[in-house]
Amino acid sequence: MSVYGIPIQRADGSETTLADYRGKVLLVVNVASACGLTPQYAGLEAVFEMYRERGLVVVAFPCNDFEGQEPGTAAEIAEFCSTKYNVQFPVLAKISVAPESRHPLYRELIAAQPAARFKLGSDFREKMAGYGLTPAHPSDIAWNFEKFLVSRTGDVIARFAPDTEPTDPMLTAAIEAQLAT
Repeated sequence: MSVYGIPIQRADGSETTLADYRGKVLLVVNVASACGLTPQYAGLEAVFEMYRERGLVVVAFPCNDFEGQEPGTAAEIAEFCSTKYNVQFPVLAKISVAPESRHPLYRELIAAQPAARFKLGSDFREKMAGYGLTPAHPSDIAWNFEKFLVSRTGDVIARFAPDTEPTDPMLTAAIEAQLAT
């Protein structure tokens, strides 16, 4: 199945699909407002602003699967994103990425890219293990702010670990390569 055909919901609860973004390069991210990685919203907005004219869309999916770090309603999440980080990219309805209740979009993303790329010198896995928070399966989403890069044609090109900042050269080089096609 293509990522474009999977039903998703906007924050207002209306149905849509990623086909709305066909022809764009997508950076799909599971986000949370009460996470140590939440400041990445600023980097996501910076990357969106930097590349949007060339065809990048950041698509955020709030997720409450990790230690309850996204407890808010859609309205509360929208207000937080707007007032705290001036987010202009789409923040859609809350979903689950956990294995037992994983949204079909994330099943497809993970099937296409079963392993995340970690930045050089990352100790994220070790830190998570130290907290007893190791994913049950190596392909599971490790935490909030894991990122998937989707080509203009809907192919899932890459997956980046949660601690990879949106402005990290490894990620921006992958975005630029896709925008060049």
